[in-house]
Amino acid sequence: MKLSIIIVNWNTQDLLKCCLESIFKHLIRFEFEVWVVDNASTDESMTNIDSFFPQVRLIKNWSNEGFGRANNQAAHLATGDYLLFLNPDTRVFPEAINNLDACPCAAAVGPRLLNADGSLQISAFPAPTLGRELWRLFHLDKIFSIGQYPQSSFVSKPVKVDILMGACILIRAEVFKKIGSFDENFFMYSEEVDLCERIRKSGWELHWIPNAQVTHFGGMSSRQVAEAMFLELYRNKIKFFRKHRGKFQAGLYKVILKAAALTRIIFGQVLCLFLPRDRGRLSSTMNNYQALLSELPRM
Repeated sequence: MKLSIIIVNWNTQDLLKCCLESIFKHLIRFEFEVWVVDNASTDESMTNIDSFFPQVRLIKNWSNEGFGRANNQAAHLATGDYLLFLNPDTRVFPEAINNLDACPCAAAVGPRLLNADGSLQISAFPAPTLGRELWRLFHLDKIFSIGQYPQSSFVSKPVKVDILMGACILIRAEVFKKIGSFDENFFMYSEEVDLCERIRKSGWELHWIPNAQVTHFGGMSSRQVAEAMFLELYRNKIKFFRKHRGKFQAGLYKVILKAAALTRIIFGQVLCLFLPRDRGRLSSTMNNYQALLSELPRM
C-alpha cells in the first residue's frame, strides 16, 4: 500500500462528499486507501459515505474525540507508506496528491492551499515564539512580516518551512510512528504545530510544495461553535508554549494575550461609535476576547 488518506469529520456532510469525490476522481497514479473518522456527527455524513463511498474505511466515534486523537485512530490501522491527513473542507486538484511526493528529503510536505475564490491561502508558518506571537496578535505583520512568512516566499519552487497547516499534510508513516503520532492532549488546534515541531527536532525537514494544489474552504466544523473554538485555539497555543518553550514562556504568552485582548476590546468599543454598521461584527469579536480574559487564569 502506497498511501493512506485520513479524514476526520464532524458535521460537514456536503463538504465531505465533495472532498471524497475529488479524491476518487483525481488520485489515479498509485494504490491508496481512504479512512474517514467521524466524531459523532449528527448530520447525514455517515449515510452519505455508506451510500456513495462503500470503499471508504469508516471509524465511527460515539463522542467528539478531537482532531489529533481521531487521526491517530486511523493512522494506527492504516497500511500506507505515507499518511495524508486531509480536512473534509478541501477539494484536491488533478495531480495534487501525486505531486506531494516530490521531495524525498522531507519527512512531511504540504500543498499550495487556495481559498474558494482561487487566491493563495497562507499554509506554512515560522515556528511560534513569543516575539512572533506578539507581532501577529497586534497585526504588525501588515507593516513587516515577522509572525509569518512573506507572500514572496510562496512562489514556484518547494520551500523549506517550520510549520505546515493541518488541513493537508503528507507525512512518512515511519516518521509519524517514530515521533509518537499526534499528541492527544491537544483537542483541536496546535496539534499540527506540535507535530511539525517534533519532526524538525528529530532532524527531518518539512517542505511546502507549490505544484500540488488543494482548495481549502476553512473552519467549517469549528464555525459551528465559534466562541468555544476561539477559546480552544488559545488554550492549545498555551499548551504548546508550556510543552516546547517551558512554563516561564507560557506565562509570558498569557500576559501577551491579556494585553492583546484588552487592546481589542478598547479599540472595538471606540470603533463601534464611528462604524455603527459594523457593530455586530465588532461586538462578536469583543465578546470572544472578553471570554478569553475570563478563561486565561484557568488555561
